[in-house]
Amino acid sequence: MMFEVDFPLYVVVDEESRNVLLAAEEVLGFFVDPEEKSPEVIFLRIHEIDKSRRRAEDTVLEIMNCRREKIGEYYIGRVARGAPGAEAADGKIPSVSYQFFGNRCEYPGAAEIWRRWASGVALEKGEWLQWPVNYQDAWLHVVQNSWFASNRRAARYGVDDVAYLDGVQISTKSGFYCALGEAVNGPGGYFGSNLDALADCISSSCGEGAPVKMVWRNFQASQNSLDHVFLDSVMSLMREFRVDVATS
Repeated sequence: MMFEVDFPLYVVVDEESRNVLLAAEEVLGFFVDPEEKSPEVIFLRIHEIDKSRRRAEDTVLEIMNCRREKIGEYYIGRVARGAPGAEAADGKIPSVSYQFFGNRCEYPGAAEIWRRWASGVALEKGEWLQWPVNYQDAWLHVVQNSWFASNRRAARYGVDDVAYLDGVQISTKSGFYCALGEAVNGPGGYFGSNLDALADCISSSCGEGAPVKMVWRNFQASQNSLDHVFLDSVMSLMREFRVDVATS
């Protein structure tokens, strides 16, 4: 899946002053496998650049949607900018390179998913299933990052007392959390990304609290795909927090 953008999706901000150092449509070298990490990150199709600042010690890479609303963020730390190129006819600078001395995002697929989330088109129910299975880790990462970047706490914000899961759709641990987040909080919703986070979400006093009941249809399909230790841990956690789980 490819989603094009014509707005500054990536904005590098000085954390203390909140000054924008750079705003660009695309980035290369940030969403990479850990073993492929290099010090150079290249931003493409630059909309804005602070040419007076070549270095900064505490920076944040913000992900913006088409309405200029922040939907995600990464703390970067120290950066050093290379010389920007000449402006194109449309006034944009084609590319600018940076040295990032901090972390990268270890989910390459997250770049494409962020473009989808930034499009301004509402997410659809089950949309995470339309991506290849190997993108489910990246989808869950984007869900979690966006949830907290939007200042939402780990809790249930939905109104339904019953969360419905379909075991046919759940073949990975990340897929379980994607499905559960959607079942509890709607498309793109978050409700944990590991067992500890799931416990935090259930026990949180914020919002509407834990779901009263979870209905896990086609549970046998999940048993065939997921290891029993993980499933036993999930069920034990539900019992601990008195969430009624019905399987079929």
